[in-house]
Order: sequence, then structure tokens, then C-alpha cells
Amino acid sequence: MLDFDLAALYEVETRVLNQAVKRNIKRFPEDFMFRLDAPEWQRMQSQIVTTSPMSSQFVMTYPSKRPSNALPYAFTEQGVAMLSGILNSDKAINTNIAIMRAFIEVRKVLLQQTDMREQLREIKDRMGEHDTQLNQIYDAMENLLDEKAAQRKWEERQRIGSKQ
Repeated sequence: MLDFDLAALYEVETRVLNQAVKRNIKRFPEDFMFRLDAPEWQRMQSQIVTTSPMSSQFVMTYPSKRPSNALPYAFTEQGVAMLSGILNSDKAINTNIAIMRAFIEVRKVLLQQTDMREQLREIKDRMGEHDTQLNQIYDAMENLLDEKAAQRKWEERQRIGSKQ
């Protein structure tokens, strides 16, 4: 999540959130928080839909107060969790609990998708095994039919020699 999105959720200014983070920077290693570089930020901005009163699209709004030269910080799930330790208002705590619950739900959905993928792989493997077995049965039946046909031809052949 980006710093200004979190600030909006916590109902604080982005600079206040970032100041709190800077005062506690030891709590935010690179795998908890990092600053977007200019190309990343530009790509992200190019994908943002702007608000329009008549729009029926899902819209994300970003504050225009952000200085154009300041690149936003991005927080990972662990970074968002760490914010609860440095932002101590009731709003921050309740918001953080809601965000953590949302992360848990997202993880559950991802795990369910992984389970479904695994189940599909198992079904595919089983079908492959069944295909092999069915091919073996088909081959055996074909061989039996060939033997029967050969036996029938042998029995129905024109006999030569003396008949008694």
C-alpha cells in the first residue's frame, strides 16, 4: 500500500505518517517499506483512473497535495502491521486491524486458488494414468479380436485333401 493511501485510511496527512516512519526507521527494513523509483511511479500513475462525477467505473483517487518531485513509499503487509506500533490513535489501531483482516482474507483466497490448481493437476495426472490404462485395455482387446479373426479364418478356410 502507498503512503498516501495509508494516510487517508488513518485520517492523517501523508507527511505526518512519513515523519512517524522516519522517527522509527529501524522498524522498517526494505522488505517492510521501500520508496518507488520514478519509472515505477510513472507507470503506476498512467494506470490511475481519475474521478468524474458521471463515471460508473471503480475509481481510485490520489491526493493532489503530493509534491510532484516526491516519490511515495510503498508498504508491504509487514510494514502496514508495523505502522500500528508507531501510530497510536484509536482510528489508526482500528484501521490497522481492518487492513490486517483484509490481508488475511486475500491470503485465504490465494490459498484456495492454490488448492484448486493442485486439485486440477491431480485430476490431470489421474486422467493421464487412466488414458494409459485405457490404451493398454484397447490394445489388449484389439489383440484378442485379431486372434479371434485369425482363428475364424483358420476354421473357415477351405479344406484340402480327402474328406471322410
